[in-house]
Amino acid sequence: MLRVAVVGSGPSGCYTAQSLVQGDAEVCVDVLDRLPCPYGLVRYGVAPDHEKIKSLQGSLRTVLEHERVRFLGGVRVGGPGGLPVERLRELYHAVVYCVGAATDRRLGIPGEELPGSWSATDFVAWYSAHPDAADADFLRGVRSAVVIGVGNVAVDVTRMLVRGAAELRPTDIPQAALDTLTASGISEVHMVGRRGPSQARFTTKELRELGGLPGTEVTVDPADLALDPADPATLPAVQRRNLEVLRGWAARPPAEAARRIGLRFYLRPMEFLADGGRVGAVRFERTAPDGHGGVTGTGRFEEVPAQVVLRSVGYRGVPLDGLPFDAVSGTVPNAAGRIVRDGVPSPGEYVAGWIKRGPTGVIGTNRPCAKETVASLLADAPALLARQVPEDPLAALRAAGIEPVQWSGWLAIERAEAALGARLGRSVVKLADWDALLTAARSA
Repeated sequence: MLRVAVVGSGPSGCYTAQSLVQGDAEVCVDVLDRLPCPYGLVRYGVAPDHEKIKSLQGSLRTVLEHERVRFLGGVRVGGPGGLPVERLRELYHAVVYCVGAATDRRLGIPGEELPGSWSATDFVAWYSAHPDAADADFLRGVRSAVVIGVGNVAVDVTRMLVRGAAELRPTDIPQAALDTLTASGISEVHMVGRRGPSQARFTTKELRELGGLPGTEVTVDPADLALDPADPATLPAVQRRNLEVLRGWAARPPAEAARRIGLRFYLRPMEFLADGGRVGAVRFERTAPDGHGGVTGTGRFEEVPAQVVLRSVGYRGVPLDGLPFDAVSGTVPNAAGRIVRDGVPSPGEYVAGWIKRGPTGVIGTNRPCAKETVASLLADAPALLARQVPEDPLAALRAAGIEPVQWSGWLAIERAEAALGARLGRSVVKLADWDALLTAARSA
């Protein structure tokens, strides 16, 4: 029997486990996760008001409930206090790392470390109840915010900054985040990109949601649209539809609204300016098309007031102790999913998802990525089976002082979150700290 460990229970990990049990009737898969909860970024990265996307948990759940798949949460691999990669390799015929891209890209400009400057990743983790997230007083005294980036994550955090209680209360957002967001005094959010509207990375569905927020006006500068050199007839369908939405907003006369979202283009962040020891404004350089698909600086500058700045300029993989790492791409070197050490594929070690290919694509992109890796693994299976491994790795984990949260523990967390929601007069409400999660899991 082929025993495989999959490290990470997000979409790439679940799709890997699914491909394994579908591709080999004898394989048994343990899906390990550092957190006591499964589903990765579907639980901790999808905005709480995006119920349709969050419903993907249902299909991932089916994978984790398969008779030859076992969820083992609360298992840290690598790093201080974690199970060494070398030891994990001894417990399984093969290990597939699906650990994603855990950190954000930096801007590398002066003032980026000022209080009030955060990555969008930090903000998303907070309103998604990630147990490592701190309640960092994101919005205390904030009237104006700047979101740097024009992708879907930037749209998500912009939308969440101006959402009201009526829209957020029915979601599973943790109570503390709900209270903070609904009491916020934010009246203005600027979402800013250094290039033009036709080069923005958001999807039209996400973009249109901004225009449907109660009590909120969306503005677009017609000059930004006029500056964009792209011919709409030559653009892909998504960018063409995006421009249609932006033109519609730009053509509307000003309206009275409690909150305002300004979509800004051709502005490159140059410096975060301090006010009273924290961020008070962002200094931008105006850019212009360079004729080659990029932009160039114009030497003209603009300061945009903001008491909080959220940077949403992409994710980046981080090294895992014991695995090779390409610092340039932020990925583990691999060939069709086989981890490569010193130019040679390493027997029994594999990657899938963002740590394999970089932070690209949508959730569904992880499915073919996982299938490619599993095809490599199953092709290697005869050689992998020649090595002896423990009959049940769980006993070895316990001997190492690790008591995983199994599926029954996760179901207990679900029950505790439903009970918390009932006490608060809401639906399900996420538990937001380690103690609460582990206490609930141990009640199973």
